[in-house]
Amino acid sequence: MTSDPETWMQVREAGLYCVPADAYIDPITDAVPRAIITHGHADHARAGHGHVWATPETIAIMKTRYYLTEETGETELTYGQRHDLGNGVTLWFASAGHILGSAQAVLEYQGKRVVAAGDFKRHPDPTCAPFEVVPCDVFITEATFALPVFQHPPLEVEVDKLMRSMAALPDRTHIVGVYALGKCQRVMKTLRLAGYEHPFYIHGALKRLTELYESYGQDFGDWELVSEIPRKDKHVFQGKIVLCPPAQINDRWSRRFEGPLPTVASGWMQIRARARQKRAEMALVVSDHADWGDLIRTCKETGAQDVWITHGRVEALEYALKKEGINAKGLNLIGMDEEVGE
Repeated sequence: MTSDPETWMQVREAGLYCVPADAYIDPITDAVPRAIITHGHADHARAGHGHVWATPETIAIMKTRYYLTEETGETELTYGQRHDLGNGVTLWFASAGHILGSAQAVLEYQGKRVVAAGDFKRHPDPTCAPFEVVPCDVFITEATFALPVFQHPPLEVEVDKLMRSMAALPDRTHIVGVYALGKCQRVMKTLRLAGYEHPFYIHGALKRLTELYESYGQDFGDWELVSEIPRKDKHVFQGKIVLCPPAQINDRWSRRFEGPLPTVASGWMQIRARARQKRAEMALVVSDHADWGDLIRTCKETGAQDVWITHGRVEALEYALKKEGINAKGLNLIGMDEEVGE
C-alpha cells in the first residue's frame, strides 16, 4: 500500500506537519506537543515543545542554549537509528553536514519516503559528519543561496586569504565575525589545520558552544576569552585572531583593540553590498549552507520526483529544477531566518 505524501505531509501555521505521526519538523512560530528537530540553530530549534526527537548532539546543543527543560521529553536518535513514531510512521536521521549533530529527518509511511533536509552543505567540514544522500520520493530543501552567483569556494582558500593578510599586516588585530554555533568552530579548526599556532581570543558569547564541541572530541588548541585579558595588555591581540559574533566587529566592544581589521565570515560576503553593510574591511566567503551548484546536484542525486522548497530564493530553485524535469514547489514556511548560521 502506498500513499501520496501530499496527503500526509502538510504546511500548518506552526510549520511542516506529519499528520499520521502528529509531529512537526522544526516548528518555530509556536511550541508544539511533538517536534522533530534537525539541528540546533535558533530558526529550527526553540524552547517549549512537549517532546523532542533529535540527534544526541542536537539535544546537547538545545540544552546548552536553554531550549530544553526538565519538563521536555527527549528521544535521542543516532544517525541511521530507526524509530516508530506511531500509526505506521518510521523516523530516522541522516547526516546533513551543516553543523555538529545536524540531520536530515527521514520519514517513511505506507511505502513512501520523505526527506526533510533542514539546512545542509556539501563542502567538507572537519567539525561535523558529511552530508549523506538519501534516495527518496520527496526531498524538502532550503534555498538560502539558490542563485547562480553563489558558488562557495573551499574554506581552505578563504582561510589562506586570512593567513596572508595577517602575515602582511602583523601589527593589526584581525577581528573575525562568526556565528556562534558551527561557523566559529569550523573556522577555528580549519585555521589550526592550516598551521595557525597562536591562541584564539574569543568573545564570551562563543564560549559555551565551543566547549560543547570540545566535549565531542574537537581540539581547537589554546583559546582565551577576550574579557580575561587586562585592558592595559591590549598589545597581546596584535597580529592575532579575535573571534566574535558579527554584530560585535564594529561595536564598542571592538574598541579595546589597536588597529582592528574587521572581517566577516559568511556566505553573504560573496555580495559586495552585504560586505559593505557589515562594514567588513575583509570579506571571507564561508558558508554552512549548500551553494547553487550543490543545491541542484543534491536534488538530482536524491532521485526525488518532487522537491518542496521551504525558504530562501524559492522561485529561482523551483524554475531550475523544473527545467531538469523535477516537480518543484515552494512551501513558503514562515519563521525561517536565512541570516542564522549562514
